[in-house]
Amino acid sequence: MAKKAHLNVVFIGHVDHGKSTLVGRLLYDTGFVPENVMKKYEDEAKKAGKATWEFAFVMDRMKEERERGLTIDIAHQKFKTKKHEITIIDAPGHKDFIKNMITGTSQADAAVLVVSAKDGVQEQTKEHITLSKTLGINQLIVAVNKMDQVDYSEEKYKATKEEVSKYLKMIGFDPAKVPFIPTSAYKGDNVGKKTEKMPWWKGASLVEAINDEFEPLNIEDLAKLPLRLPLQDAYSITGVGTVPVGRIETGILKPGDKIIFEPQGVKGEVKSIEMHHEEQAKAMPGDNVGFNTKGIGKNDVRRGDVAGHVDNPPTVAKEFTAQIIVLNHPTVIAPGYAPVFHAHTDQVACRITEILKKIDPKTGQVVQENPDFVKTGDAAVIKVVPTKPMVIEKYKDIPPMGRFAIRDMGITVAVGMVLDVVAKNK
Repeated sequence: MAKKAHLNVVFIGHVDHGKSTLVGRLLYDTGFVPENVMKKYEDEAKKAGKATWEFAFVMDRMKEERERGLTIDIAHQKFKTKKHEITIIDAPGHKDFIKNMITGTSQADAAVLVVSAKDGVQEQTKEHITLSKTLGINQLIVAVNKMDQVDYSEEKYKATKEEVSKYLKMIGFDPAKVPFIPTSAYKGDNVGKKTEKMPWWKGASLVEAINDEFEPLNIEDLAKLPLRLPLQDAYSITGVGTVPVGRIETGILKPGDKIIFEPQGVKGEVKSIEMHHEEQAKAMPGDNVGFNTKGIGKNDVRRGDVAGHVDNPPTVAKEFTAQIIVLNHPTVIAPGYAPVFHAHTDQVACRITEILKKIDPKTGQVVQENPDFVKTGDAAVIKVVPTKPMVIEKYKDIPPMGRFAIRDMGITVAVGMVLDVVAKNK
């Protein structure tokens, strides 16, 4: 049987619009949460005085989350449709937890935006749509949720759709290409199967839409790009040697390949590749692999290094130009500021040397050339110099290697994508 295509789908949306309940219902309806486990969650929810929260409990396993009734961390959960094997990333809607939402979204190939038919578009709904677009997500489905609370009204559904469409258009999505699915996560209408309660609805259920509308990361296209394999870790295994571990973002890795690890510049030859404890003849984008490399010692490589083929090494940046959106900064960002940039598996302090222009995040138009500073809510094009060697690529050349988040003081201050790189090593 052909392996199903893998897809990371992030669920985003405002804090009380029913995201976690929708995800829980989806997993239950598709058979990935057994009846007896669901029963247990139901009892726990009642005991906790949260009688309608059992589906949310599926994702919110952390006790603290249940007591506060909020999603704090990113929960990862798998389910299958006919075509895809899907990892759901349930991103927190609550403002404190926007940083987790970023890390979630930057790993996603597609998004489901959950909007309550009762409350319509909220500030955070807008923020999440903008973020998804900036982070390179182009595939979106909107779940118009809580239809049970508006008596399954087609008018309410249409009004919500119109309101969301306006905003999507502003950000650069084509609303005509975005499916809007009316759902009630709590009652189970139109999530895993079609509902009787909305005779006016002739379209798909949410599961069908995810199956039919989302295209997996095109592995063929990513495989044609140069090999980029950011390391998560490197192990020393007795009798084997050094085994670096990581997920292939682009390109193909085969035994016998001569590879280089940047920014360290160390070279070696791939002896064998393992995935789920089985040897592989080759590894493709999206595969998490361990690979034994001749000529590499345990101390030669570390998390954050990127492996590539010797004839097309990963780019070590002397400086780079990037477009960012400032999400959350207590004061202002000005030239000279040096926060930590999180790109692929690396974290490097980088200095912002210039702010080239300020952009309207909703329209993409330039608002001001060379501003003195930018603040929360602004988008900008900046020049950046890493304080130590780091690998980063142009987003348009190698998309997965060209996105980053900027963190400081324990929060995600900004997110962005790389427009241009001045290379140290080319």
